[in-house]
Amino acid sequence: MRLLDNKDDLKYLVDNLNFKQKVERSKALIAEAYAKYGETMVVANSLGKDSVVVWDLVKKVNPKIKGFIVTTRFKPAATKKFMKEVVARYPELKIYENIEPIPDKLYETDPDKCCDILKVKPIREAIEELHVKCWATGLRCTEGRTRTDFTEVEERDKGLIKLNPILIWKEREVWEYLALYQVPVNQLYAEGYRSLGCEPCTHISNEADERAGRWIGTSKCGGECGIHTRPLKNVEGDGI
Repeated sequence: MRLLDNKDDLKYLVDNLNFKQKVERSKALIAEAYAKYGETMVVANSLGKDSVVVWDLVKKVNPKIKGFIVTTRFKPAATKKFMKEVVARYPELKIYENIEPIPDKLYETDPDKCCDILKVKPIREAIEELHVKCWATGLRCTEGRTRTDFTEVEERDKGLIKLNPILIWKEREVWEYLALYQVPVNQLYAEGYRSLGCEPCTHISNEADERAGRWIGTSKCGGECGIHTRPLKNVEGDGI
């Protein structure tokens, strides 16, 4: 059975595969997806530690694979600097940004709407413009409470496959890979951040949950921006 069709127990994989086995599994998932979807497979690179691991794995599998970055007006200066460095090295990464006007401090009054406008809308644009049939992400099931029900291969939108090739990696394994292969990361991690987003909604946290520092003080605390939970292709509700 191909990995793309696997129904393996994720908890078993998280706890029992070693680092080398997880790396090889991730590369095999990427290779199978590219063999099936070709140029309609792209990578969503958030510029976070997990995304840059996936991007590095993808380039090891096939340098022809392309990707996109969704940025916002509220990204920290360090993230914008890192984005310029990454795109200078990999011009096949296309940047998407929604610059439409929004109410002042919408991220405080209605963070869900803010994320929908600034993150979900441009990723929908990327999916449509790039004719995406399969997109790879850096999502991991060990990141926090909101990410435990995802699978390595998903079709939450009918006709749009989402590949999560490092879903079963632990945080320490991400850092092990980054150190071993000397993959550059955002400078904000050196300051103590564990999960990166827009500046007003990202804080350093001492909680065990990696994403605990996101949207502190709002209804979204430790939650999701929406790109993994909202329809991206079948926006009118005709997904799965």
